[in-house]
Amino acid sequence: MAVLGSGGSIGRQTVDVLLRNPAAFRVVALATGSQARILEEQARALKPAAVALAVDRAATRLDLPAGTEVVGGPDALTGLATRPDVDLVVVATGGLVALRSVLAALEAGKIVATANKETLVAGGHLVMPLARRLAAGAGDATGDAHHPLASPLGWLRPIDSEHSAIWQCLVGEEHAAIERLLLTASGGPFLNATVADLATVTPEAALRHPTWRMGAKITIDSATLANKGLEIIEARWLYDVPIRDISVVIHPQSVVHSAVQFVDGSIKAQLGTPDMRLPIQYALTYPDRLASPASAVDLIAAGHLDFRAADEERFPCLRIARDAGLAGPRASAALISADEVAVTRFLAGSLDFNGIPRLLGAAVERFGAADPAEPGLEQLIALDAEVHSFAETYR
Repeated sequence: MAVLGSGGSIGRQTVDVLLRNPAAFRVVALATGSQARILEEQARALKPAAVALAVDRAATRLDLPAGTEVVGGPDALTGLATRPDVDLVVVATGGLVALRSVLAALEAGKIVATANKETLVAGGHLVMPLARRLAAGAGDATGDAHHPLASPLGWLRPIDSEHSAIWQCLVGEEHAAIERLLLTASGGPFLNATVADLATVTPEAALRHPTWRMGAKITIDSATLANKGLEIIEARWLYDVPIRDISVVIHPQSVVHSAVQFVDGSIKAQLGTPDMRLPIQYALTYPDRLASPASAVDLIAAGHLDFRAADEERFPCLRIARDAGLAGPRASAALISADEVAVTRFLAGSLDFNGIPRLLGAAVERFGAADPAEPGLEQLIALDAEVHSFAETYR
């Protein structure tokens, strides 16, 4: 295995899963941005063959176990993801920078487990054809249409709890039987806030998520419901379901992680405690299940599970994201690039909470209606830089 982004929230929880299952996995590569001390600790515990740190000067001072090589340069992530001794790549990095590594890994025949939203929101039109091609090859080679690798989801495995839930609900089901995907959302810390309340939200308040413990970026996205909008676009690519057939349901307890409604009226849901180690482990062990460090849901203790409709008037990021997904890859790429800047600016105090959807809407309108042709990788990277420049100066 290679773990890209091992120093972040998902990366650290992935390492925890790996350390609890030393007989099942061999980690040969780790990479992170600037968390040198965390990388050193992980390297001492996992003894990988190679590591990469984005900060070159810090990389030269890493205290690593004997036999661990430091890999540097602009192609470090791609090099680690395509090593001949790597079978599965965990992508826990944020930003569009991961897309190049994901594409390279799939082209090299590696399984990819990803928590990176940009991979599908901006590049789903590039990624999914590769996953489908690998799945078709596995089906032909095994002669088994139900082989775990005969599905695109065997090659591109979602780590997000919602997409993991839908994936689990669809195992053994025919695609034609899907009526609707139901993405659940906790509603974040402002579930019952008024429009007036939202106008005065502080970063401190927005970071107090009621059920999940996550990184700052995803926590703010949960507070604005931008994360659910992005997940709609991801679901459209992962499960080949039209955006009109994907709904968001508010579920404050975060016990039902998502559900699938079938043509016969049946609904399958996946339930679990709000612990990211569960979907991480499922992505690593699929189709098998191993004992987990997370406890099972106690339905008696839960007492009741509530559901309500998402309010797109109070939380316009959801509507903006849905419209961007319908508009195409340029609009959705502009959306996710603008969101990265908007969250950073909100946390830094240069943009108010309601400024986040204003900025997202402006970026989608400005950049989403350009050339109707689907952008390639280099075009997406150039668009990302252009949107960042626009978003950083937006008023």
